[in-house]
Amino acid sequence: MLRRNFVKSTLGLAGAAVAAGDALASAPLAKNNFKLKYAPHFGMFENSAGKDPIDQLKFMADMGFKALEDNGMMGRPVEMQEKIGKELSRLGMEMGVFVVDKGGNSQNTLAAGKKEYIDIFLNGCRRAVDVAKRVNAKWVTVVPGDFERRLPIGVQTGHVIEALRRGAEILEPHGIVMVLEPLSDSPNLFLRNSDQTYMICKGVNSPSCKLLFDIYHMQKNEGHIIPNIDYTWDEIAYFQIGDNPGRKEPTTGEINYKNIFKHIYNRSKAENKSFIMGMEHGNYRPGKDGEDALIKAYIESDSFTV
Repeated sequence: MLRRNFVKSTLGLAGAAVAAGDALASAPLAKNNFKLKYAPHFGMFENSAGKDPIDQLKFMADMGFKALEDNGMMGRPVEMQEKIGKELSRLGMEMGVFVVDKGGNSQNTLAAGKKEYIDIFLNGCRRAVDVAKRVNAKWVTVVPGDFERRLPIGVQTGHVIEALRRGAEILEPHGIVMVLEPLSDSPNLFLRNSDQTYMICKGVNSPSCKLLFDIYHMQKNEGHIIPNIDYTWDEIAYFQIGDNPGRKEPTTGEINYKNIFKHIYNRSKAENKSFIMGMEHGNYRPGKDGEDALIKAYIESDSFTV
């Protein structure tokens, strides 16, 4: 290389390095570098960040959280949805789940096969598309409702599958995935276990109908967490977190979250997958001290060796 070209090239590289350094210096640096994409919800850090949702988002990003979930997003004003979507994009954060409004977890059960219930669900799916576009969401939570105990279980399951197929037809063209959440809140809820949800997802047979594996609920209903994650792995699109008993942050109950997070991380990395881990739980302790303790709990649970 001629000396003049070498000098010119070196100066160009030096200038690029300075520019890159300036860009890095101006970018906000997160306090923690978590291995997984944990998603807090609004209100979780209110004592540290204040009541404004945008300030809370900034605090989450500063603490190293890479996503947000907000079950009640469909009930927020359009202007706030748009504002949240823009701030998430600016911060480089992903939007996790919000709940499709069908009148409540137990209401308007799809297991009954009634047209009026299905219409309410499908209308919720249509409205969810608009909300998802405002906040750049890819996942929406669906709970089919209660058992319809006057009908055989197979008939109820068939009704649920048919209704979900119709919901998937609405969501699929927009790249939105409804994630079905089996719950432990009441024995009256139709969707209770991960294997049952796996079967229904197979029956719906759509990329827009997958399993939300809530570790708290599944610990209560079935236990055997890591094997059940493996059994249903190819239908899981989203995880949620909560320790048991109490439904608070990891380390406050009986679930060994460090091992579970390690298992999810290693298998995801091997298969080039990525999951949002929704922090759908309360704070074990009140106030700012409780919020600091929650962050420390995630630092500890995320400190597994890969």
